[in-house]
Amino acid sequence: MAKIIPYNPKLKALARQLRKNMTFGETLLWNELKDDKLLGFDFDRQRCIDNYIVDFYCKELMLAIEIDGNYHENEDKLLKDSDRQQRLEELGVRFIRFSETEVKADTFNVIRTIETLIINLIKENPDIKLPLSFDLSLLE
Repeated sequence: MAKIIPYNPKLKALARQLRKNMTFGETLLWNELKDDKLLGFDFDRQRCIDNYIVDFYCKELMLAIEIDGNYHENEDKLLKDSDRQQRLEELGVRFIRFSETEVKADTFNVIRTIETLIINLIKENPDIKLPLSFDLSLLE
């Protein structure tokens, strides 16, 4: 069963604003994640967790997906990202990161990478509740 992580309700308005103003890369990836398209798992976009907002989050897998734009290359932003990721990992959240450029240039392989990670997470954690539409042959 997925662990429930509390969040700061003051972040809800910002998360709503971020959902309305997604980057092109975020939009591309969201089109592949929404409506349980990715192996049947439910992902949220701009999800509040603890005192942070992650780009995409699957509660059942406790998996955050981050799309890093050019502004993430700034040293201060890199340190903040690292601290944020470390804090959320302490709460049990797993992370996978892609650059905005990577998502725009090669969405197909980004999706394949996420699928491989999900399959490996399921193999390592038999307690993960699988969606009814999950293809069990992927675990063989």
